[in-house]
Amino acid sequence: MAPTSVVVKMENPNNFSLVQFNGEISEKGSKVKSTKQLTGLLILRLQRLTSPVFNSIIILKQRAFFKRREQTRKRWKILSFLKIILVVAFLTLLFEIYAHWKQWNLGHMIRPQEVTTIAHAVYLQWLSIRADYIAPALVYLSRFCIVLFLVQSIDRFVQCVGCFWIKCKGLKPVLPKKANSYYPMVLVQIPMCNEKEVYEQSISAASNLDWPRDRLLIQVLDDSNVKSVQILIRNEVNRWKQRGVNIIYRHRFLRTGYKAGNLNSAMSCDYVRDYEFVALFDADFQPNPDFLKQTVPHFKDNPQLGLVQARWSFVNKDENLLTRLQNINLAFHFEVEQQVNGVFLNFFGFNGTAGVWRIKALEDSGGWLERTTVEDMDIAVRAHLRGWKFIFLNDVKVSCELPESYQAYKKQQHRWHSGPMQLFRLCLPTIITSKISAWKKMNLVFLFFLLRKLILPFYSFTLFCIILPLTMFIPEAELPIWVICYVPVFMSLLNILPSPKSFPFVIPYLMFENTMSVTKFNAMVSGLFQLGSSYEWVVTKKTGRSSDTNLLEIGKKALEKSVSESDIELGGEVDEKEEKINKKRNRIYRNELALACLLLTAAARSLLSAQGVHFYFLLFQGLSFLVVGLDLIGEQVV
Repeated sequence: MAPTSVVVKMENPNNFSLVQFNGEISEKGSKVKSTKQLTGLLILRLQRLTSPVFNSIIILKQRAFFKRREQTRKRWKILSFLKIILVVAFLTLLFEIYAHWKQWNLGHMIRPQEVTTIAHAVYLQWLSIRADYIAPALVYLSRFCIVLFLVQSIDRFVQCVGCFWIKCKGLKPVLPKKANSYYPMVLVQIPMCNEKEVYEQSISAASNLDWPRDRLLIQVLDDSNVKSVQILIRNEVNRWKQRGVNIIYRHRFLRTGYKAGNLNSAMSCDYVRDYEFVALFDADFQPNPDFLKQTVPHFKDNPQLGLVQARWSFVNKDENLLTRLQNINLAFHFEVEQQVNGVFLNFFGFNGTAGVWRIKALEDSGGWLERTTVEDMDIAVRAHLRGWKFIFLNDVKVSCELPESYQAYKKQQHRWHSGPMQLFRLCLPTIITSKISAWKKMNLVFLFFLLRKLILPFYSFTLFCIILPLTMFIPEAELPIWVICYVPVFMSLLNILPSPKSFPFVIPYLMFENTMSVTKFNAMVSGLFQLGSSYEWVVTKKTGRSSDTNLLEIGKKALEKSVSESDIELGGEVDEKEEKINKKRNRIYRNELALACLLLTAAARSLLSAQGVHFYFLLFQGLSFLVVGLDLIGEQVV
């Protein structure tokens, strides 16, 4: 028998080319004796069977692409709305200036014979329409927003009282007896995606955790799609493995579901069954060596405890004005919101990192789901509905990094405020039909979701960015001074109490929070109505700052020297192209600039009415929007 060639032709030549296999054919030609031929034929038949599936996937991708394009156009509606208001306000301002110059609105009755021009008649008609139709509607809307503002302020004040009570009574979780001898099996997971700046310090911190090595396993869950970054992370894992650390590198080929998909894939490994707890750390988090000894023992003799959450601390909180303002906000979140809810309710939103979960609680709650961009809040709500309890440790801190550019912070806040609205739509029926108490249901629906995730961005944007400037053109609906000055300043002082060193920034903090309301409102609407931008997941850009910068730089240099040798062993290649140094540049944020023009226009109009407090508030708020819109806060992007 002489070797021949078998040519198999696919029925669909548009998708598959001719495939040729070299082998042997029997003299009769009826039997294929070559193993390679059989394998090839099986592969070709499998391709024929699966080709409709691949074609369907391509069609679905195309439809999803066009759907995303349609949804992307929807997200700009808020800018169009702001432009319309701005144009109307500017034209009204010009008309009001002209009327003021002509002394048409002097507060006395205008007789018909005194109307000499068409412009004068139009202005008088505008005054009538404004007083009879526009002002009442604006008054009702402003009163509604003021009520929401007061309810949210009362909620925040009650939380501060609860925090004060905790401090006075010394209420905090206490480690059980004989906790020093409690060493269960612990799994540590570090999900990351193209985290070139911070992968080394996070892996190093996890590898230095003080825990018996035979009872600890570290999973580095790499979703990076950059080959050079994959190699660097894999090399770092191998370096610690050679030192005796029980560490595994995992990389997914199908990167679906973002972080939730990554964690869900890791939890499906067979060896996870041997572990009782899982500790989660994002790529920029650096736990202290005693982290597990301070958190895991709380699970001892407490079978209903599902989560132990630690507090965040920030290595770059004094880097620039943006990080200082973020530190004020997050300090209040941990010190007041998380601590009060943990002590009095045994429930709070999981922060996605720096926490330890009982694996049984994760499995009982349905595991990680890919349905929202806030998978951490999702699993926390589902675990709470299943009866699991949470503990927040305010004294245990894990170092991490704050976004230093406004672009990174804006993307992060968009995800943090659109995801909860997605989750609220999805889990509302489950909350209503769950077997938890009516008080817990009300806390979840009204306080946790509606008041703190929906009402807060709604009234902040509507009241201070839309209604307030409009009242300058509609004096009949003027807002009282206590709404725009006294109460906001008092609430800002409460917010700044957990970080007293930030007291000089109380006014910039108030202005910046109102400035961020446009981003939070846009995100809330996107998540509530399932617009395209609500599904965005952008990894927050890191700089790789550490509490010990010198050691970090030394480690990086040592790693760069060893990359070429380890790459040969791993069979990988690092991109040898030199990275071009891009100049940092300022971006332009159109929503913020549109609101800056609107507020400054309203400030100019307030001068005609001699409204001092309103003028100063509008002026400084407009300038804050202008600074943010021109990207003059924080670091510039590359």
